[in-house]
Amino acid sequence: MIPFDKQLKRLAKKYRNIKEDLLNLERSLLSNPTQGVDLGNGIRKIRMQICDKGRGKSHGVRIITYTTIIDIEDGIITLLAIYDKEEQSTITKKEIQQLLAEL
Repeated sequence: MIPFDKQLKRLAKKYRNIKEDLLNLERSLLSNPTQGVDLGNGIRKIRMQICDKGRGKSHGVRIITYTTIIDIEDGIITLLAIYDKEEQSTITKKEIQQLLAEL
């Protein structure tokens, strides 16, 4: 099981509608794959609101993505990590490198 799946499973116990929130993010990524903060080398950090919290993106989760470019019009977006902003303030470069190594 990849780290993202394990993290999502844990968060889904706490936030029952998080999978629906992720489906909304998926639709958003299809129309705008470069959303979020560019961390370099195809890695991005996206803020996502959790509807169960009833608060905005700043109190939601962070999702780390990695984009592999296939050609000018196509690419693959891999979800590397998801974490609750209330539980973890940030993710280090070293942690991101470890996630990439596990791909």
